[in-house]
Amino acid sequence: MRVAFVGKGGSGKTTLSALFTRHLARSGAPVLAIDGDINQHLAEALGHDEAHLDAPPLGAHLPEIKDYLRGTNPRITSHEAMIKTTPPGRGSRLLRLLGDDELHARHVRRVGDVPLMVTGEFDESDLGVACYHSKLGGVELYLNHLVDGPGEYVVVDMTAGADAFASGLFTRFDLTFLVAEPTRKGVSVYRQYRDHAREFGIRIAVIGNKVTGEDDLLFLKEQVGDDLLTHLVHSPWVRAAEQGRTEGGLDTLEPHNRHALNLLRETVDAHPKDWPALHRHAVEFHLRNARAWADQATGLDLADQVDPGFVPGPSALT
Repeated sequence: MRVAFVGKGGSGKTTLSALFTRHLARSGAPVLAIDGDINQHLAEALGHDEAHLDAPPLGAHLPEIKDYLRGTNPRITSHEAMIKTTPPGRGSRLLRLLGDDELHARHVRRVGDVPLMVTGEFDESDLGVACYHSKLGGVELYLNHLVDGPGEYVVVDMTAGADAFASGLFTRFDLTFLVAEPTRKGVSVYRQYRDHAREFGIRIAVIGNKVTGEDDLLFLKEQVGDDLLTHLVHSPWVRAAEQGRTEGGLDTLEPHNRHALNLLRETVDAHPKDWPALHRHAVEFHLRNARAWADQATGLDLADQVDPGFVPGPSALT
């Protein structure tokens, strides 16, 4: 299952992404964390304490990623002809989660017991001329070509605010967790996400964060309604972890917050996988991008990259 964590900047979505990923890894579940936030703090939240993570970022290796994923698909003649929304077809290289393949071997590094991929930061050549969504293309291509099975998890820490709607990446997930503080600013991003996601049938569940009492919880219930799944209380454990003190691991996380993490997993596990919908959204946003800019940029009719005979999901692996 693919899970996104979104929310206002400062809401705690990176912290929650790290907590949930560590919770899954601790249970022995196959899990991959992906840092898709422009600020690139997920490795640190997972406990990485060195200056840099020795993981080649996806955003800096898009041509190689495209060449690998297009495989022998006759509809994609080169990496120059492949854009971030290009859906898989017959002949494309499909991926199993953390499989024995070139992409995972190159781009995944472990932080503690959590495998992690990163999109990468802006470098000097990007400043003033590049959009961060170009780097997120690696994540979109990865998810388009991933065939994840039952009990497998991909957890993506997304860009802050409603910025994720600037690309079709928001449709690449089975479930989106929106982290909201009990403030008017905290729930304003929820309303934006709710309204945009409703158009595409995207499931959003709200996690209240930094809740300090009944007034905070009542505010969230009034503002969010039935979309409020659970909440986390103010956490001395998280503060200690952010200061580099992680004695006892998740076993010493506050009981209420451990219960919230269990509820998140139960919610993900209960959500049905809808391969046709994932592929339909991939094709729709590919055609939107083709018409908007990519046909002109490549000099090609990129609608021809859509393979009408391709059947998404596990059967495509055979």
